[in-house]
Amino acid sequence: MNKSIWKKSANIFVCGLLGAAILVAGCGDNKTSAAVHDKPAVKTEQQLSAARNTPIVAAAKKVGPAVVGITNKAYVRDFFNRTQLMERGTGSGVIYDKAGYIATNNHVLEGASEIIVSLPDGRTVKGKVLGADAVTDLAVVKIDADNLTVATFGDSDTLQVGEPAIAIGNPLGLEFRGSVTAGVISALNRSIEVGERKFNLIQTDAAINPGNSGGALVNADGEVVGINSAKVAVSGVEGIGFAIPINTAKPILQELAERGRVARPYLGASLMDQEIANRYGFEINLHGGIFLVKVVPGSPAAKADIRPGDIILSFNGNKVKTALDLRTALSKCKVGDRAEVTIMRNGQRESRTVVLEEVPKDYGN
Repeated sequence: MNKSIWKKSANIFVCGLLGAAILVAGCGDNKTSAAVHDKPAVKTEQQLSAARNTPIVAAAKKVGPAVVGITNKAYVRDFFNRTQLMERGTGSGVIYDKAGYIATNNHVLEGASEIIVSLPDGRTVKGKVLGADAVTDLAVVKIDADNLTVATFGDSDTLQVGEPAIAIGNPLGLEFRGSVTAGVISALNRSIEVGERKFNLIQTDAAINPGNSGGALVNADGEVVGINSAKVAVSGVEGIGFAIPINTAKPILQELAERGRVARPYLGASLMDQEIANRYGFEINLHGGIFLVKVVPGSPAAKADIRPGDIILSFNGNKVKTALDLRTALSKCKVGDRAEVTIMRNGQRESRTVVLEEVPKDYGN
């Protein structure tokens, strides 16, 4: 009986010593505990496998810090007829110069009384619109801030169908800022008609939603090759997004930053093509050309002796059957260029040389 009690007491004593030792080791030896329990949770870039550390990851890290949020605020009247500054919408932009120049879409800024730019590092600063162009849907905003990350512009003319495409922006608002979607370049030089304008755009299946407008379309080298535009997206269709090629955008952005507007040539005439004539019930043979309804006095067309009632058949050697054809041909010219125009007057073909001038500010296109 005494031996049994002694053995039990000895066992309890040994267990107590072991428990104390474990407690002391657990509380006192932090280094040992850390070595056992604190395994690295995040691998460094060098430790990531090539399958994970892809060019898309690298491109997102490189360009993401240069993509900003843009909030459009405007003065509106409330129920009590008081004027208040309210948010009208949000979009995206791309910092392309250390001086604080940001490329975005015109429709992101349209009607704004105040622009707020949200930087990826959490700062918010007021932005100033240097210039905006409704025709190309491009605009430039300037901010005064330090330590800005600048995106590198690539060469959109070298793009190939099927190569990776990464869209970075703020879809559906700033709650989803810095979102990255990936796909491929689906097609190049897609001609999309918006109103009376034709856009040559990059098509991609990388998701571009409202709020992505003005954001970056990036190649696998981390270069911006396009400015995303949800305005010209096809509604109700999945997997089709569009971006303005950066080679098209660069000279426009430069002109907007320097002059505040884009100098474009014009003829100064109101046009009616066969489709418009048929739509309004005019029975007229336009001989495959465009009828001049009105010519603005003092305009380039008027100075070249082009009159109302004439039919334009060709512009710089290219046949023009629609008003869109003529506007597209005109968009390839510069202010001061001389354009050869073939007209039909009283059934006779005649040639005219038009010296193109800049569109007046008060001229309605």
